[in-house]
Amino acid sequence: MLGDLSARFSDLTARHIVDEVSHALGRLMEFLGFDRCSYAEVTDTERPFDVLCSVSRTGVDPMPTGPAPSFSWYFSELRAGRIVVLSDIPADLPPAARAERDYRRRVGLKSNLAIPLRVGGRVVAIIAFSAFQQTRPWPPDLILRLKLVGEVLAQGVARSRREAELASALAEITRLKERLEAENHCLRQSSRTGCGRLPSSRSPGFNRVLAEITQVASTNATVLLLGETGTGKEVLADAIHHLSEHGSRPMIKVNCAALPASLIEAELFGREKGAYTGALARQPGRFELADGSTIFLDEVGELPLELQTKLLRVLQDGRFERVGGNRTIQVKVRVIAATNLDLAHAVAEGRFRADLYYRLNVFPVVVPPLRERREDIPLLAWEFVRELGESMGKPIEHIAPDSIDALVAYAWPGNVRELRNLIERAMILNRGRVLQVPLSTALSTGPSPSGRSPSNPDAGPASVGTLREREREQILQALQQTGWRVRGPGGAAERLGIKPTTLESRMQRLEIRRPTSG
Repeated sequence: MLGDLSARFSDLTARHIVDEVSHALGRLMEFLGFDRCSYAEVTDTERPFDVLCSVSRTGVDPMPTGPAPSFSWYFSELRAGRIVVLSDIPADLPPAARAERDYRRRVGLKSNLAIPLRVGGRVVAIIAFSAFQQTRPWPPDLILRLKLVGEVLAQGVARSRREAELASALAEITRLKERLEAENHCLRQSSRTGCGRLPSSRSPGFNRVLAEITQVASTNATVLLLGETGTGKEVLADAIHHLSEHGSRPMIKVNCAALPASLIEAELFGREKGAYTGALARQPGRFELADGSTIFLDEVGELPLELQTKLLRVLQDGRFERVGGNRTIQVKVRVIAATNLDLAHAVAEGRFRADLYYRLNVFPVVVPPLRERREDIPLLAWEFVRELGESMGKPIEHIAPDSIDALVAYAWPGNVRELRNLIERAMILNRGRVLQVPLSTALSTGPSPSGRSPSNPDAGPASVGTLREREREQILQALQQTGWRVRGPGGAAERLGIKPTTLESRMQRLEIRRPTSG
């Protein structure tokens, strides 16, 4: 029997520890005629033994699993490595064993043998044998054999636990390695998109937006950034994250419009190996990577309808399953979402879930377009000049005044992104220390956010033209719509978002004169 048990415990797995130990105890009990056999492990000095499993004959209660009864004398002897031999209870009990006497009286215990088991020179467990029907002797040769059986069990249990701990540690190392690689990738992306600081502004309206962002950043509230494409929503999301308690960790970013519907679920929630053709390895999703940090869902309005339910569940209780898996993963993530769509309109059309919209719309922030914060155009232009000048090795000392005036007058349908692209092209072409934005450089303005040309609200997509010509057309249009009234409420200067004196100066430079009657 000892040889058979040794073979079974030689490749014991942690998953089957209790079953195999119970099987061994049952064989010992039947073979040697005991009434109960129990196996307990040492945990700590406050609660020295924890019952792993116990088997008994009919009519005898097994020892409950979990913390063993508080037998101070009994367990102190075992912890000291001494075998406890009780052939006749209570006669063999010392006067100090009062708790043991009370227990014997309650359950009718007659005899007991408890053997401490050592692994690596330390007592790690005990094996105990009990008789309830009658007293029985414990001959030395029997004790020796039972000690051998117990040590086989203890060695097998200890080895399986070590292997399980090693496998768990290796799995954790693999998980942390994958997470570190993914976070490094996200950090590289983050370094290209923003520094995490709040942008500067001279616009009262945009400064109100920055104040709102400062207030909400310190909370864990979901933020929904609304505004046209290119207004800098990602820069503001970066600022919210870095001002939050999670700012020391990378913000995980997902562009919901840049991924095909077939891949975005795995990108957000991860996948198991073999989840679909081509899934050759397990891959953690962006929500797993963002655990304890922030996730930025850009263009969230483009998320497929079938995935919106899963996203809603994550927002509600932080739970999801990987694609192809059935294990529920719990995360704690702060969500910042952004969209250039009218989500309320999308809800009305059935393209966006109403409950998800309300979950995202906890703290909405409307980011104004660049044409509504013209005071910031020179500031932004200089910021881009400094940034690009360092990377291109082109030190710029000034921006030509006529270029600044033309930039401020333009409607910027592409917002801050379009301004940056224009400055970059100008920097590439520029050869001196004064930046000239070539007025003859053809810029395809594209349609404005309303679908109309920025130069003519009633026209279709704007044609290609020089910046000077478009500036002249804008001013002429505003003057014609206001009956050539420059100043006052509803005047052309107010329509263009500039000072009346600035407008008069540009009219003079562009040779714009009010036509005479006849």
